[in-house]
Amino acid sequence: MCSKIDKSDNIRGFRYIQLKVETKDSPLTIKDFYGTFTGYPFEMNAKLNADDAELDKILEIGWRTARSCAVETYMDCPYYERLQYIGDARIQLFVSYFNSGDDRLAKNALNLMDNSRQKDGYTLSRYPDTQNQVIATYSMWFVCMLHDYLMYGSDPEFLNDKLLGSRQILNYFISFVDDDGSLKNLPGWNFTDWATDWRMGTAPTDEDGSTALLDLQLLLALQAGIELEQIEGSQEYATMYTSLAKKMAETIKSKYWDASRNLFADTPDKQNFSQQTNSMAILAGLTTEEQAGKIAEQMLADESLTQATIYFKYYLHLALAKAGMGDDFLGWLDIWRKNIDLGLTTWGETSEVETTRSDCHAWGASPNIEAYRLILGIESAAPYFKKVKIEPNLGSFEKISGEMPHPDGKIVVDYDNSGNGLKAKINLPAAITGTFLWKGKSYDLKSGENKLEL
Repeated sequence: MCSKIDKSDNIRGFRYIQLKVETKDSPLTIKDFYGTFTGYPFEMNAKLNADDAELDKILEIGWRTARSCAVETYMDCPYYERLQYIGDARIQLFVSYFNSGDDRLAKNALNLMDNSRQKDGYTLSRYPDTQNQVIATYSMWFVCMLHDYLMYGSDPEFLNDKLLGSRQILNYFISFVDDDGSLKNLPGWNFTDWATDWRMGTAPTDEDGSTALLDLQLLLALQAGIELEQIEGSQEYATMYTSLAKKMAETIKSKYWDASRNLFADTPDKQNFSQQTNSMAILAGLTTEEQAGKIAEQMLADESLTQATIYFKYYLHLALAKAGMGDDFLGWLDIWRKNIDLGLTTWGETSEVETTRSDCHAWGASPNIEAYRLILGIESAAPYFKKVKIEPNLGSFEKISGEMPHPDGKIVVDYDNSGNGLKAKINLPAAITGTFLWKGKSYDLKSGENKLEL
C-alpha cells in the first residue's frame, strides 16, 4: 500500500527526510525511496585539474548550491525566500558565465530586473515579487550587471533596449548627490553586507547622511555606465558620466581617506573602517598600486576592521587580487572550510554558519568564479569576450590546468611552474586573441594554440 505524499508545494528544498512508518500487523518492505531534482538545465562546461581534493570539494559544493538556486529564475535560496535578488544574482550570473556558458537565464534575469523599474527610475531589490522592496545598492549593482553582460554575454543585440533603464537608474541616484559630490539620504534599505558590526547589513552613516560605501557604489555604477554608453549607447551620456565619476572620485578621496591609517574610512568622522569600503575603493581604481598593496595587507591583518561575510568576500577577493595578492587565494577560504567541517553540502547565507537562516545560498558560490578568474587568470578583455586577458595566480600550484566556456568555444590553459620558469599552453577559440600577463610582463596571444616558456 502506498501512502499519498502532500504535493501542495510543488518544489521543496531540503537536506534530510525523516520517513516514519507504522506497520501495525502487516510487514513492510521499502524497495525504493527517491527524490527528483528540479531546476534550470545548467550543464557544467568548465574543468579544473589541480590535484587538490579540498578545492575540488569546494567547487563541487558551489556548483550544487548554484544549481539548487536556479529554476525559472535565479533564487537567493531554494527554501527560505526563493526570490531573485539583484545582489545575489550578480554572483550567480558570473557562476553561469564561468562554469556553464549558458546565458539564457542571465538574460531572463536582466529582463525581469529591468522590468521592475519604478516611476522614479530605480529597480526593485528583487523581482518577480509583490512587496516592492527597495535596496538602493542593488539597483546600482544592476547597472554593473549590464556591464558584466557586455563583457561576458553572447548576444550583441541584447543590451539595445537596456540603456534607457541604466540611464534612468543613474539619473535617480545622481539626483541625491549633494553639492559636495557625495550621495546623501537615500531612501530604502541600503544593504551592503550582513556584517556583524552593522545594523541590518547597513554601513555606518554620517550625520549629514553620507557614507563611503554608497558613494563608492555610485562611482562603480557610473564607471560601468560609461563603458556601456561608449560601446552600446551615447557618447554624450558617457561624457556626462565621466565628469560625474571624476568629481565623485575626488570627493571620496578627500572625504574618507585617512592617511594616518592608510585606509578609507566608512564615514567622514573616520571612526569606522571596513573591508567592504576598502575593497570597493581598490576596485574603483582610487588607489595607487603601492597604496592598494598596503591596504590589502591591512584588510587581512587588522581584525578591528568590519569583516566581509561570505557574500561580500567575492568583492574582497577581487580587490586583494587586484592589489597583487592573488597567489594567496587558497588562504582566504576559511569560511568555506568551516561550512564543510559543519557538514553542509551547500553554502550558508552568512559567515555565522551555526545560526544562519539559510544553509543554501548561491551568493556563497563565488569560488566557482575565482578558480577560473583568479587562479587560472581568465578574464574578458573586450565586449562579448572578443579578447581575453589571462593573468594566473598559481600560488603553490606547480602544475594546474583547466578550461572554461566561451561564447565561441572554450578557453583551455595548462600551466607547469615546477621548473625554473613557467611553461604555459593556452588555446583560444577561432578569431579570439588576447594578452598573457606574468611577473609584470605582457605577451600577445593568438587564436588557437599558444605555447609560452617564461
